Order: sequence, then C-alpha cells, then structure tokens
Amino acid sequence: MTNQKRTAGEQARRRVMGAEFVDAALEGASDYELPLQELTMEHAWGVAWTRDELDLKTRSMITISMLIAQRAFEELKGHLRGALNNGVTPSEIREVIIHSAVYCGYPAALSAMRVAKEVIEKSRDFSETTD
Repeated sequence: MTNQKRTAGEQARRRVMGAEFVDAALEGASDYELPLQELTMEHAWGVAWTRDELDLKTRSMITISMLIAQRAFEELKGHLRGALNNGVTPSEIREVIIHSAVYCGYPAALSAMRVAKEVIEKSRDFSETTD
C-alpha cells in the first residue's frame, strides 16, 4: 500500500462517512479483517473517491445507485449517511431510489426506500423530505 494513497483515502473516507464511522471500522477490524480495510482505504477511497472529475455529491448518488443494484443494503446505510454529508438532499435520495426501481427492480428499490427512510429519520435533515 502506498502511504500517500492510504492517507488521501482515509481523509476522503472521513470527510464522506464521518470520523466516527471510520474509527469504528478500523478499531473494530480484527487482524484478519484489517488488510481488507486498508485495501478499501487505499483503492476505493484513495483512488476513486479522490479524483477531481466528479464532485462528492455526484459520486454519492452514483454509489447509492450501484449499491441498490447489488442489493447491498448494509453498505447502503453508511453511504446514505455519507450522501447526506456530501449535500445530497433526502428528496434527491428519494429520486435516485425511484429511478433505480426501473433499472434495478422494484423489490430492490422498495428495500432501499426502507433503508433510506431509517437513515434519513435519524439525520438532522429529515425535514427536507417534505419539499
């Protein structure tokens, strides 16, 4: 692992997901799991999330869509919180989920909507869903 990419990745991950989330992921990782956490930090966060061509808000919306397509709802929770941190509004999240119903299937979209509702209700931005 390159220290530069890992450092950049950790900074990006903390900016998007929040320091508390990153600390919990790293501190909770066993010696067995830690290499995957480090690879994630360097590759996903240090390479993909630090590129300049897309802003973090756009990357978050794309990530939400892909996680819905994969039905990776546990990962979706964290990235929904990250999306809110990146300025994605609850209304925009709802539209991404509605749009995903056509391409990912209604069961995936319905599950994603339940996950989003749970995450948004816990956030300070829940009032935006009424716009």
